[in-house]
Amino acid sequence: MAKAPKTLDDLFHNTLKDIYYAEKKILSTLPKMAKAAQNADLKAAFEKHRRETAEHVSRLEDVFELIGKKPQGKTCAAINGIIDEGAEIMDEYKGTPALDAGLLAAAQAVEHYEIARYGTLCAWANELGHTKAIKLLQATLDEEEATDEALSELAENVVNQEAEAA
Repeated sequence: MAKAPKTLDDLFHNTLKDIYYAEKKILSTLPKMAKAAQNADLKAAFEKHRRETAEHVSRLEDVFELIGKKPQGKTCAAINGIIDEGAEIMDEYKGTPALDAGLLAAAQAVEHYEIARYGTLCAWANELGHTKAIKLLQATLDEEEATDEALSELAENVVNQEAEAA
């Protein structure tokens, strides 16, 4: 018997599982990044994003409920790789002036991954007619973009200059 072809709905669900895993992994990593950060503003940014990430997980659970699926993660190799790179920076640059610049770059890699995922999920939710899910996903996308902008500003105006001046 022929296997049924995969649908956009299947892809949407699979990608939800991917970002759910990623958000939970990020949630457990942000306290380590905040602890490692030397700049007070960067520490505060990581702590703020941890609180937001907890809300992102909750919103994703609501999206799963809206589509009648159990909230479940699927190992995301991409986020694991990005987080591993961040851990490597924490080890290699610990106590150096460049640490915060490296942490910030790692955090932005995470943000860019999340922005890509949420943008795609919003488009697919729209195509699939998941109106209520779009609102939840878009709220998270907006927060991820705001976090990325805040990190860019912190990098350009403070952290990179501190790394260079030392």
